[in-house]
Amino acid sequence: MTTSFKVLSLTDAAADRIKAIIADAERPIAGLRVGVKNGGCAGMSYTMEYAEGPKPGEDRVEDRGVTVFIDPKAVLFLLGTQMDFQTSKLASQFVFNNPNQTSACGCGESVAITPANPEALRVSA
Repeated sequence: MTTSFKVLSLTDAAADRIKAIIADAERPIAGLRVGVKNGGCAGMSYTMEYAEGPKPGEDRVEDRGVTVFIDPKAVLFLLGTQMDFQTSKLASQFVFNNPNQTSACGCGESVAITPANPEALRVSA
């Protein structure tokens, strides 16, 4: 028997912020879509957008009362990531605590991420 892993988990702060974003949306929103794209000085950046529903092949994460859809191209880059929402005197932003992240640029806008090895994550019972 193989145990599957949740691609992404949320902190209470992240879930509360996503709930507020969905409540304030101008159209019906099923959740938030999270992915990664190439770009930035460190090589990749996280992406987020409204999701009216799932796209083919996406992982669906239900956590703390919200739905997050994971772009299929991002799964191995996000495996084991915790999404948080932090507020400081100068900024409020989602923060990704990603065990696959190997470095980040000085401005904090892009990251270097090594894809997770799914074989190393399998647990047999």
